[in-house]
Amino acid sequence: MATRVFADQELEALRRFPEIGREELFRFFTLTSADVAFVDPGRGRGPADRLGLAVTLCTLRWLGFVPDEVAAAPRAAVVRLAERLDVDPDHIRSYGKRANTRTGHLRSVARYLGWRVPTPLDLKELDEFLLARALEHDSPVLLFRLACEYLISARVIRPGPVTVIERVAHAREEARRETFDRLAHEFTDQRCADLDGLLVDDPAIGMTRLRWLATGPVEASPAAVKAEVSKLEFLRGLGAHTLDLSALPAERRRFLATVGRRLTAQALQRREAERRYPILFTLLSQSATEVLDEVVQLFDQAVSARESKAAHRMRDELAERGKAGEDRQALLDAILAIVADPAVPDEDVGALIRGEKVGWERLRSAQATALPPLPRDHGHLAALDGSYGYLRQFTPQVLEAVTFAGGTAATDLLKAVAILRELNATGARKVIRVDTTSRIDVDHLAAAVAKRLGHSS
Repeated sequence: MATRVFADQELEALRRFPEIGREELFRFFTLTSADVAFVDPGRGRGPADRLGLAVTLCTLRWLGFVPDEVAAAPRAAVVRLAERLDVDPDHIRSYGKRANTRTGHLRSVARYLGWRVPTPLDLKELDEFLLARALEHDSPVLLFRLACEYLISARVIRPGPVTVIERVAHAREEARRETFDRLAHEFTDQRCADLDGLLVDDPAIGMTRLRWLATGPVEASPAAVKAEVSKLEFLRGLGAHTLDLSALPAERRRFLATVGRRLTAQALQRREAERRYPILFTLLSQSATEVLDEVVQLFDQAVSARESKAAHRMRDELAERGKAGEDRQALLDAILAIVADPAVPDEDVGALIRGEKVGWERLRSAQATALPPLPRDHGHLAALDGSYGYLRQFTPQVLEAVTFAGGTAATDLLKAVAILRELNATGARKVIRVDTTSRIDVDHLAAAVAKRLGHSS
């Protein structure tokens, strides 16, 4: 079981001293006065035993266990302790020739530090800790590290790595059972049939629904928007937007959904029901949220692209309008020069304007080329005229599938959305305003709403 997580070489490394960093060296291999007294030579210990005992003491605090080959401790750590004890660091080579010496020293160190060998109760508490973590993280390597950290915090000497890995494997299996048990009430016969249906090729789309849901759009086009709306409608038809996953930790939900996206339909079909249904159930729930986000994002991109083009077109038209009005501006300047000149009597103003200063020809020409006044938006909405057909390819489907909400400032916009939704449902093309009995074209209303929604998404 252990080799499923670690290779033999890695497993062996877990039984030995790892490399030590500068921070760990100073943090764990600094002896206090009490530590020095604990390894005092007055207790009949020679230099090798004192140094080996000090290494054992510091190593237990560092790793949570002490490797059998204490003499293989990092050289920098041994030298640091030897300097503190005023002994030759090479004495470590002769330490622990007898296993009883190492065992006795470890027990003595454990008593001194307040640590203990794991009891059945300690292992049971470790299992409970690992189960809680396994519901959040399924990585066995991460769970092994968390188990070691837990044992250190509880001051329990870490057993052999195989024992810990077996506890990790047991916790992962229990987490799988716990996941199914928490969701079991959701797995009705109909729900299970719907979930299994995701793994079967659907002739209507030429693939499994699982693969279809995982295939995202490549561009923000009307076809892409409508395809995502179709996915949204399919998911809602299965009640995916109402699924309750609150019984599972958020990390567990993300893990299950990730597994569902990574595995093929065939691989999921081969998994037993207790594994398959929680994965598909979670994937279905998260897909409902993600597809809705995708619909809104694509809608925003498609509308914003047209709105941006309209804005550029409006600016170009305003620039052309400005160029066309240069002659009229020059005429206005000439007229103002006469009208504002205090030296010109009032009774002579008209004659000068119509006469040699300006002339009838310039006045009539300016009148003939007069441009209509601009609307309040300077023609921005009118610039969307060419996009009505494009927008109506997907805006009815989006407005039908997505419920918009907003604050007080969005009240009028939400009313307009409701009007458009009703017009799309009835097939009507005009809406009559009761106050003026004037008709508003549904295309203009749709363009205006789409523009606003594009900015509000």
